[in-house]
Amino acid sequence: MSAVEFKGYGLTDPKKWSDLKVVEFKPKTFLEDDVELRITHCGVCGSDVHTLSQGWGETTNLPLIVGHEITGIVTRVGSNVTEFKPGDRVGVGAQIGSCMKCNRCKHDQENYCRDLIDTYNAVYPDGVAAQGGYSTAIRAHQQFVFAIPDALESRHAASMLCAGLTVFAPLKLNGAGPGKKVGIVGIGGLGHYGILFAKALGAEVYAFTHSPSKIEDAKKMGADHVIDTGASDFHEPLYGELDLIVTTLDNFSPDRPLQTYTSMLRVFGKLVNVGVPDADNLLPPMHAMSLCFNGAFFSGSHLGSKVDCNDMLKLAAEKGVKPWIQELPMSQAKTAVENVKKGNVRYRYVLSQDINPVI
Repeated sequence: MSAVEFKGYGLTDPKKWSDLKVVEFKPKTFLEDDVELRITHCGVCGSDVHTLSQGWGETTNLPLIVGHEITGIVTRVGSNVTEFKPGDRVGVGAQIGSCMKCNRCKHDQENYCRDLIDTYNAVYPDGVAAQGGYSTAIRAHQQFVFAIPDALESRHAASMLCAGLTVFAPLKLNGAGPGKKVGIVGIGGLGHYGILFAKALGAEVYAFTHSPSKIEDAKKMGADHVIDTGASDFHEPLYGELDLIVTTLDNFSPDRPLQTYTSMLRVFGKLVNVGVPDADNLLPPMHAMSLCFNGAFFSGSHLGSKVDCNDMLKLAAEKGVKPWIQELPMSQAKTAVENVKKGNVRYRYVLSQDINPVI
């Protein structure tokens, strides 16, 4: 297979962040631990928008093909690959490589590897640029490829591979389950998954939203309680009630101090942040004393490991978890990313393949 047979919708002019053109690209050098797949679906993530628009302030490698919520069909495997074979349905998420040698990689924490490789806007060790899923195909080390259960449609599994995993991992690792009260702050692409997975894990779910129009949606997703954060004292009735809060906000409000949320935690409760806004939107200030009154823990979380991802997909298949998605052909990626930036999506876009594949 020649390099010119890989093509995707790429950014070529950073001044026109959403103007994506079909470009040919050189794929990852195929190695014996690699899996190659023909892409059928790719979710549209807020990370795609931040990267295309240079919102996080990082250098953009051009041309740039984003997309890291990928599902497709295996077309080729290396000689060291035993888990997958041609014809299998698989997925690839937001991470596509790591050193595989450090302590973190050896203990199922490869998502925290110092030398991790992002699925796009990154470079492989041999200098080849990593390109994402708004494309016809992708190659990945088998560690970063996930089997899609038969009970899950590819279009539903796609956005689980970043958005879903980003909230599932901290829910799982922090004990969300029967008998636990879990708060999900922000009901968007991430937050709606927070409700779905917290409920699937058996927790009592509290959804927090500043959008009254989303209250009924949150209930339909499975939230046991929905709190409108428009009221200044919304948190008062829940003082010390929650075991875990996961915040998914992409725009932190300076008039909502973090202690507004930590005050709702029980003693030794945990607040985990997974929302990552543009670089100029900082976390609201919080005095150190605010963490002392209930011994609260405040942390972040990054993606999830392969173990986490497989557990998530298994749970989704067993519990019938289905994201709320809007489907568009991949040729309409411009519309999708622009609407995500405006917040006009309920609750996740998924692009389906319509580039004429030549692979």
